[in-house]
This record gives sequence, structure tokens and C-alpha cells, in this order.
Amino acid sequence: MHYLSFNAYLNENADLPQDTFAPVLDRMKRMEIKKGDFLLRQGEICTYSFFVESGLLKYYSIDEKGKTHVLQFAPEGWFVTDRESSFFNRPSSYFIDALEDSSVLVFNENDVCQLTDLQPQFGVLNNRLLHRHISQLQNRINLLLSASAEERYLEFVKTYPDLMLRVPQHLVASYLGITPEGLSRVRRELASRNFKK
Repeated sequence: MHYLSFNAYLNENADLPQDTFAPVLDRMKRMEIKKGDFLLRQGEICTYSFFVESGLLKYYSIDEKGKTHVLQFAPEGWFVTDRESSFFNRPSSYFIDALEDSSVLVFNENDVCQLTDLQPQFGVLNNRLLHRHISQLQNRINLLLSASAEERYLEFVKTYPDLMLRVPQHLVASYLGITPEGLSRVRRELASRNFKK
């Protein structure tokens, strides 16, 4: 299992003095969660953001027919939350659960707002993370609307380079918006073309 501490993440992404984030680190809580445990269930109001230090989470919905629709995987170094629920204080339409035993840092959304007021540098980082998240969502929507199954798969591998061995195939297919059989066909065709080179 991989591990990326939040301190290491800040050092790589924030480009700010370490003591800037002392108030942030003091308020965070670490949770050890087991595979299958939930951090958010549909109908609950999401009041937290989660940073994955080790393990793997998934963010998804379940439709009226019981079909799972995966919006995001969150491996080490990723954040996950339901921003709509937390910002508008609405019941969530989504679930967040653990695909592996995971170590997760928990941010209370009220603390994030207070810390942004106290530490403008934290606000800059938080704003950058929000815009990166929006950009990823826009790219994902565009892929689902206009890209072929193969293009979506290749983008998945680029976004999540180490997840193919960690995520069940039916969940990868759900993320891509195709059937497990369609995913198998894409992988066979890619392997066949690469083998012929």
C-alpha cells in the first residue's frame, strides 16, 4: 500500500513555509477506516472533506434501479467530498466509502472557512484545489459526452495510473460509463494493437 502524508502533499503543492499550515494541521483528525466503511451516505449532509494518506476511497451514486455510478476514485494524495452538499447544506445524493483499508485526514468545512480567514495562504491553496476539481469535472463530462470508450479508458489510466490492479473491473467500467464487457473489449483491442507493434 502506498502512503503520502499531508505534510508531504503540502510541501509538493503549496510552495509556502511549513509554519503557515500549523493551524490547519492542528485542527485535522485522522481516521483509520476499514474496507467497506462509509464516510458519507446518501441523504446525509456532508460536513467534511477527506484527504487520503493511504488506501483508496470511491465517490458514487446509486440510481433507482440499483446501478452504481462512480464519479471519482480517491487514492493516496487525493481529496474527496460532496461540495454541493457541504456548501449548500443539502442532503447528499452520493456515497463515499473505502475500497481498501485507509488512513484519512478529515477537515471540517467550518474549520476550512475559519482557517481561510486566519491564513490567506491557505485560502489560496483551497481556491486552487477547488478550481482543479472543477477542471477535472469539466474534462470528465466532456469525455463522457464526446470520447470513445477507448479514449475514456486511456484518460482513466493517465489520471489513475496505478488503480487497474486495485479497483474491480466493474467499478472501472462504471466510472467510464461502459459495461464490464465493453471494458474487456477495449483492453483486448489495446493489448492486441500493442502486441503487434
